[in-house]
Amino acid sequence: MMNKMKRAIALSMAGAFVIGMLVVPAQGAMVATEKSLEGANVLLDQYCDDVMAGNVVTKVADITGSAEQTVTPAPTKQPEVKKEESNSHVELNLNYSRLGIANKVDTYLNVRKKPSESAKIVGKMTKNAGCHIYKIKKGWAKIVSGNVRGYVKASYMTTDAKAEALASKVGRECVEIMTDSLRVRALPTTDAPIYSIVSEGEEFTIKKNNLTLDYVKKIIEKEKISNDFIKRAGGYEAMQNSLSDFVCIYVDDEYAFVAKEYVKEQYSLKRAVKVETVSASKSSGISSSQASIVEYAKQFLGNRYVWGGSSLTGGTDCSGFTMSLYRRYGHYLPHNAAAQAGVTRSVSSPKPGDLFFYSNGSRINHVAMYIGGGMVIHASNPRDGIKISNAYYRHPVKIGRVM
Repeated sequence: MMNKMKRAIALSMAGAFVIGMLVVPAQGAMVATEKSLEGANVLLDQYCDDVMAGNVVTKVADITGSAEQTVTPAPTKQPEVKKEESNSHVELNLNYSRLGIANKVDTYLNVRKKPSESAKIVGKMTKNAGCHIYKIKKGWAKIVSGNVRGYVKASYMTTDAKAEALASKVGRECVEIMTDSLRVRALPTTDAPIYSIVSEGEEFTIKKNNLTLDYVKKIIEKEKISNDFIKRAGGYEAMQNSLSDFVCIYVDDEYAFVAKEYVKEQYSLKRAVKVETVSASKSSGISSSQASIVEYAKQFLGNRYVWGGSSLTGGTDCSGFTMSLYRRYGHYLPHNAAAQAGVTRSVSSPKPGDLFFYSNGSRINHVAMYIGGGMVIHASNPRDGIKISNAYYRHPVKIGRVM
């Protein structure tokens, strides 16, 4: 079992560390894998009005991200790591000859441009994220993780053989999306309603592989999925015939199904994410309040996710996170993602502090805060807690501005 896991990690290390976060414009939702989108687009403003009026949509629709988005920059070219000569025992990280894991931190480890505590922060590694270590000198490790290069304090990391042993415990079984704008389904068949559309290069934790119809029926019973919904998915016979073609994954704190044909299954470690300091600027139209709330939000990276919670330090869910952030700045939002969408004004060009709203096909079910550079921070799920993601890891259905 351990050898199998090691082989899986070895095969996935290139993707787990070198592939960066790809920023995909929302317009990409109009060209998605599988087959053409059916049905009318959701009218977002009407949707939000309905939410505020209590007329919450219950029928699953094909949501395509109709809010206009600005075209985001092309992804940065990924760093190529020169493979050094290594001993044959290194099975765990064949792409990198020296593995490091940031496990000696409570929440996250700063990646700095130079080996100094006063140097600019260029990225963050949440607890148990992995990296390749180029060298360690005077207590600082020069590393690369994802598309982040820089220096970290070596004392906060486990390295070499101990890191290889640790990786099999703190890694996770994931799928990496291998095609642009891939549809994730609410049930395991291409006839099922679209849950969301996800971007190439993103990773999602596997909830269940080797699906059985009994497993799917348990989900249907637990989630109280209606017979009409099941009929729209083609019925149990259609699901039975396509079970081997799908894998069940977590999308934030909910489940969904993705076609195996368009993903790569792998065992991988989390990787660092790029961050940039946001400052008030008249030329860019960023106010001091917008800059301040983003920098305030970042300090809670890595803290716990708790469904129904609103404590930035003790545990919060997605809407509790944004609600608590804005409350500090005198803005009072409801503790519900869809309701927050209803009280924010739609914008086409995101600025730091704006809220990105995502749908599960029937309702807005997740919210994140834009922090600049094509990234958002959000309370995602119990496994990752508060994390930073590509803003278009799922195609948003609305961008809302509070201040």
